[in-house]
Amino acid sequence: MKNFLFSLIFGVLFVISANGQTQIPVGENLYRDGSGIIYSRETSVDLKVLQTNGWSVGLNLGNFKTFYKLRFYNIEFGEIKNPREYRQSFDYFQGTTFSDVSRPFIFGKQNKFFVLRGGFGEKRLLSEKARRKGLAVGVSYEAGPSVGILKPYYLEFLVRVPDGGRVIKVSEKYSVENEARFLDITSIYGGAGFSKGLSEVSLVPGGHLKGALHFDWGAFDEMVKAIEAGFVVDFYFKKIPIMVESPNLENVKNSPVFINLYLNLQLGKRR
Repeated sequence: MKNFLFSLIFGVLFVISANGQTQIPVGENLYRDGSGIIYSRETSVDLKVLQTNGWSVGLNLGNFKTFYKLRFYNIEFGEIKNPREYRQSFDYFQGTTFSDVSRPFIFGKQNKFFVLRGGFGEKRLLSEKARRKGLAVGVSYEAGPSVGILKPYYLEFLVRVPDGGRVIKVSEKYSVENEARFLDITSIYGGAGFSKGLSEVSLVPGGHLKGALHFDWGAFDEMVKAIEAGFVVDFYFKKIPIMVESPNLENVKNSPVFINLYLNLQLGKRR
């Protein structure tokens, strides 16, 4: 999957670069009588259309310092996943009387892990084509604090009660006491609703670093239209328990550090 993602990212960048070489109108430079730049501010949203482990969306508020340099503040929310997560579902349960359809679930998942990032960064354009309505190439980098949000992951189980042998559904999160049932896939009915566990969230402080190649169509048009290919490193002060670490789950390991590669679509407006 990762090899496919890397190939897709670089394939997209190659096509963008090739097209950008032939779409630069002559004589449309965005300096005003040579005295300075037209725009002073930029607002844009980040939509990470591809990410190796998770997803995120963000907002950027920036100020131009020179024609080639933008300093910005970023706030971003997303989810980080363990590479060992595998979403599955059961189509039916023979012999049960439940009429509702079971939800998909991730076997061995202990917590959902969301992240709220706040950062300060800089974007530098490296291409002279930034002066015209063509493809401008640059770099973007950012750093700042993060807050990790852990929400317990609930599963629904089929449990037979002593009074008459009835079978009922119960929702449970992982604990040491119920590990045998939580890791017994034959006992799982499906995933519980997202609202389960919302009252039990906990916060984990951390930080992040980002770096990206930036490709901008018409770098100083009023509308922002750009793609970034980069990486983000999230780090925390303790290991994040996304999955259950157990001898019954092979090659499952939690970590305090997460590295994601991404392809980001950036849209917005300058003024």
